[in-house]
Amino acid sequence: MSTTPNASATEWPLWEVFVRPKAGLDHKHCGSLHAADPKMALQLAREVYTRRQEGTSVWVVKSSDITASDPGDKAMLFDPMEDKVYRHPTFYPLPDEVNHM
Repeated sequence: MSTTPNASATEWPLWEVFVRPKAGLDHKHCGSLHAADPKMALQLAREVYTRRQEGTSVWVVKSSDITASDPGDKAMLFDPMEDKVYRHPTFYPLPDEVNHM
């Protein structure tokens, strides 16, 4: 029997990093990192993903807190929306003052 703990028992939790490049734009997923707590995750994310002042805002989310759809459920989740084209903003004229939409 081995006395060394397995890797999952000694690893810090995995965090997903999202950065907003400019005010008014959406946060974009940049990558992942391991950190002991949210404060450390935010600090590491800032150092790793915004070294050249690329962002105005950083979000970190513990990977285990994210619930994602199964790609196998694509038809059930997304295909019913194909017949509702009126929901797409391409059918509405937008004024020039509206940016990033």
